[in-house]
Amino acid sequence: MTRKYFGTDGIRGTVGQPPITPDFVLRLAHAVGRVLKRTEGHPTVLIGKDTRISGYMLESALESGFNSAGVDVVLLGPVPTPAVAYLTRALRASLGVVISASHNPFPDNGIKFFSAQGAKLPDDWERAVEAALEEAPVWVDSASLGKARRLDDAAGRYIEFCKSTFANDLTLKGLKIVVDAAHGAAYHIAPKVFHELGAEVIAIGCAPDGLNINHEVGATHPQALVEAVRANGADYGVALDGDADRLQVVDASGRLYNGDELLYLMVADRIARDEDVPGCVGTLMTNKAVEVALKARGIRFVRARVGDRYVLEELKQRHWILGGEGSGHLLALDKHTTGDGLISALQVLQACVGSGKTLPELLAGVTLFPQTLLNVHLQPGQDWRTNTRLADETLAVETELGDSGRVLIRASGTEPLLRVMVEARDPTVARACAERLVEAVRAG
Repeated sequence: MTRKYFGTDGIRGTVGQPPITPDFVLRLAHAVGRVLKRTEGHPTVLIGKDTRISGYMLESALESGFNSAGVDVVLLGPVPTPAVAYLTRALRASLGVVISASHNPFPDNGIKFFSAQGAKLPDDWERAVEAALEEAPVWVDSASLGKARRLDDAAGRYIEFCKSTFANDLTLKGLKIVVDAAHGAAYHIAPKVFHELGAEVIAIGCAPDGLNINHEVGATHPQALVEAVRANGADYGVALDGDADRLQVVDASGRLYNGDELLYLMVADRIARDEDVPGCVGTLMTNKAVEVALKARGIRFVRARVGDRYVLEELKQRHWILGGEGSGHLLALDKHTTGDGLISALQVLQACVGSGKTLPELLAGVTLFPQTLLNVHLQPGQDWRTNTRLADETLAVETELGDSGRVLIRASGTEPLLRVMVEARDPTVARACAERLVEAVRAG
């Protein structure tokens, strides 16, 4: 059975259009509640949200749907996605629910779920929920209805958890840090975490109005952070996205570091502290330079499909702890069960403070390969996989590049486009190779 509603990270769409409508979300919660009750007599579910105006409407629909199935609800208010994962585990709840569309603009929203262990749920669970959605609702009687209450100190509990992941013998005193929360879920949390660890904090993107989440601020628009770091003479800048599970970092010079570089830094810091790092997981999009640098240090590197859930699956299968994506989704499974922008930022700052080195010094072992990404429009019915000229040209390019680059060709999941990406040490070589492959696609 294929999934009708669930994508790679829950259910997401434009508010007011199926499936992000209050009637569907109520039915969804009712169906999830019925699935939970197959194994639990009286489940409890936590619900957190980001700062979108639509969160109020969807929160009410979820609450009603769960209560109608006999499930208790604890409302957390606006908190980061990873806070819901943590609190679900800490409070021994049955399930965690997040109302968020992450880095998307405010007209979008979504629903995603965490298990009782604070982890993403498997495809089989999502299929069970979709099957329950096709069944007629079974409303419990009045005596069996679920109840709802609010957890007033949700933010404070999560702040203390984040601080606990930073080395006890280190402090951020003496550092000036710009913190950009993208007008999102961490607006009232991120500045406090860094401040309580001793930093002087300059907050931007921390004034949500329900309509401005991710608007020209945050991890997806890091220029605001770069400008604020330079204007304030800050030592570092930290940008999160709307639900605070991804991260971008800027140093005092205004230089931006992406998730690929930060993943390498986290691995290198563990090695410097004599910790065992058997390997780490990136994605098909991770820059080749990271793979080369890690292999030079004797660290195995494995690529998963694009998406933090696939990185997590690969880590669990191999019993490794470090992985991530260039977008800034970073995983340190000895610190948290899911990707967490705040905790990842603390890991990066801990490496700098603990070593007494700057980010360029810590990243001296890796220089990202220049990358050329070209999109080719596919004609209706055009099957690029059977294009023998493209296959031959791809093999020729890969042979020429050797260990000095790589090729990635993949179809867009949302548009009739083929994405052709080439990395090479020389940007002119990357461009020329990518254009050769594009020509092969068109000729086929």
